[in-house]
Amino acid sequence: MGIQEQIKNYIASQPEPKRSDVEVLHNQILQVLPDAKLWFLDGKDDKGKIVTNPQIGYGLQTIKYANGKTKEFFQVGISANTTGISVYIMGIENKKYLPETYGKTIGKASVTGYCIKFKKLKDINIATLEEAIRDGVEQTT
Repeated sequence: MGIQEQIKNYIASQPEPKRSDVEVLHNQILQVLPDAKLWFLDGKDDKGKIVTNPQIGYGLQTIKYANGKTKEFFQVGISANTTGISVYIMGIENKKYLPETYGKTIGKASVTGYCIKFKKLKDINIATLEEAIRDGVEQTT
């Protein structure tokens, strides 16, 4: 099964109203990052054990670990979870940057060093989220 189909199935598997929110968010990110590589992580490790929520990823960056190894990974990810939706903006080195820059203007969301978590899309300012995504991608390009 291709990545597009996995993403479509993942979105379809969400209960309403989360399904509609994830679909709108997915389409918004595709508009913000039209040439981004698409990813789908099913949340399972090498042994098939579930270790995280499934995620849709966008973009490409190379992560460098302290031991010198590198790994290709997405720049932006979204995941539906029991409490709402999480948007991951990966690779920003300053962990205070997202909360200090967007925490007060994004709306009803929890903002950490790399994650913006909210219950419903209508709870946040989508233009601010798009700005945070663009900003994060620029920092990891």
